[in-house]
Amino acid sequence: MRPVRAPEFLQSTQASYDAIAEAYAAEHPDSLAGRPLERALLTAFVELARMPGRSGQPPVADVGSGPGYVTARLHEAGLPVFGVDASPRMVALARRAHPELRFHVGSMTALDLPDETLGGVVALYSIIHVPDGHLPAAFAEFRRVLLPGAPVLLGFQSGDEDGHQRLTERYGQEIALDYYWRTPDTVAGHLTAAGLEPYARVLREPGPGEKLPRAFLLARRPGPEPREV
Repeated sequence: MRPVRAPEFLQSTQASYDAIAEAYAAEHPDSLAGRPLERALLTAFVELARMPGRSGQPPVADVGSGPGYVTARLHEAGLPVFGVDASPRMVALARRAHPELRFHVGSMTALDLPDETLGGVVALYSIIHVPDGHLPAAFAEFRRVLLPGAPVLLGFQSGDEDGHQRLTERYGQEIALDYYWRTPDTVAGHLTAAGLEPYARVLREPGPGEKLPRAFLLARRPGPEPREV
């Protein structure tokens, strides 16, 4: 069988993060430590992901897990969780930092998971590298692997209008990394088109060292509410 060639944007994203992984992980061992709003939203996601009506808590996926600090926080909150990242080097660093957790190389546009197996998906600052033409496929994958009623939490750079920038250097390394910022309405529209129901949205102003606002969207795959026990 002929192997499927990864999309060009995925190849460049993978190569770029492989090149900067060590420096990036050193600078961002836990970027949530000084971000109370993000931590609060992650707590809300955890509550939404709990499914007491099932025989066991289904796992959640941290997609674009990077150094693994979000995966670790979800684990500390009591959820079974694993990380997925396009960069093999970043996955290796996450495994080294959090040896008790699972991390896999993979792409959000083609998750290697069966249908309806996840209790939630977190993607903080990972859809920012996905071009508009591939975003519908990513959200369709989220819906495919989620159980009915399961939540999605997205975080991304935002602004008054959608935009795009390519970085060719970071941490002294030559890269080719595309960044896309989008309005909450744009992302919510893609979620709805993929069959995911927007649940809540939050927008915060840029913090120290940030140039753009940060947007967060919670959504859910439609389905019956988990039964209380």
